[in-house]
Amino acid sequence: MKFEIHLPCDELLPYIKHLIISENEQEAAYHVLPDTALVMGFQYLGKLAYRDETKWNPLAPAGITGLLDTYRIFQNTAGIGSVLVVFRENGAARFLKAPLHELFGESLSLEHFFAGPSLAELEEKLTMATDDQQRIGLIQQFLIEHLNVGHADLMVSHALQLIHQSKGTIRMSELARLLHTSPSPLEKRFRQEVGASPKKFSTIVRARNVLTAMENGNWDYAAYLSAFYDQAHFIKDFKKFTAVTPEQYLRRLK
Repeated sequence: MKFEIHLPCDELLPYIKHLIISENEQEAAYHVLPDTALVMGFQYLGKLAYRDETKWNPLAPAGITGLLDTYRIFQNTAGIGSVLVVFRENGAARFLKAPLHELFGESLSLEHFFAGPSLAELEEKLTMATDDQQRIGLIQQFLIEHLNVGHADLMVSHALQLIHQSKGTIRMSELARLLHTSPSPLEKRFRQEVGASPKKFSTIVRARNVLTAMENGNWDYAAYLSAFYDQAHFIKDFKKFTAVTPEQYLRRLK
C-alpha cells in the first residue's frame, strides 16, 4: 500500500493543502470520516465505489466529494492508483463555478463541472504517465488552466478562523455578531464559499476536535461539549460521524 503526500506548486498553494498519491494492490473497503475540505480524485488505475444505504455506487475516474456530516464507506478494486487533491476550506470555490453547497454529501463526476474533451484528455494522459511526478504535474496544469483567480471572501475567511478557534463550539448568533452581520447573509456567503452552512461546518470541526482529543489521550474530550449535547445525543452524533460509539473508538486506539 502506498500513501504519499505532496505539496502543490506555488500557484496552487493558496487553494490546495496537498495532493496525495494512493495505491493499493488489494481490494479493500474502508471508512472515510467527515473532514473540513472538499476532495477531488483521479483514478489512473482501477475503480472506486461508495456505499449508500442500499447499494454500491461506482464512481467516475475523475470526481469530487463534497463536505460530509457522516462517515462514508468506499471500496476499491485490486491494483487501484489515485491522485487526490485536498483543497483548503475555501479553495475549491476558485475552480468550480457551481455553488459548493450543492455538493454537500455528494460524490460526483467532474464532467458536471469541466468540459468533457479537456477532462477526457487529462484522463488519457494520466493512464499513460509513468511516474508520480508526471501525474501530479498533469493534474496541477489542469487545475491552473481552470483557476479563477479572485480574492477570497474576507468575511468567510474570518468566520473560518473564529470557528476553528472555538473548536466548533461557537454559537451562530455570536459568530454573526463578531462579524458585524446577521446570520442570513453570513450563511449564504459561507455556503457558496465553503460548501456547507456555518452551523454544519462547525459540527464537523467540533467532531474532528473530539477525535483529536481522544487520539491524544485527553479523556475529558466531552467536557467542552456539555453545553451542546447530553450524553445520549453525544453518543448518537459520534456514531453517525464515525460508525462506532466513543467506547468502541477508544478501544481501537489502544
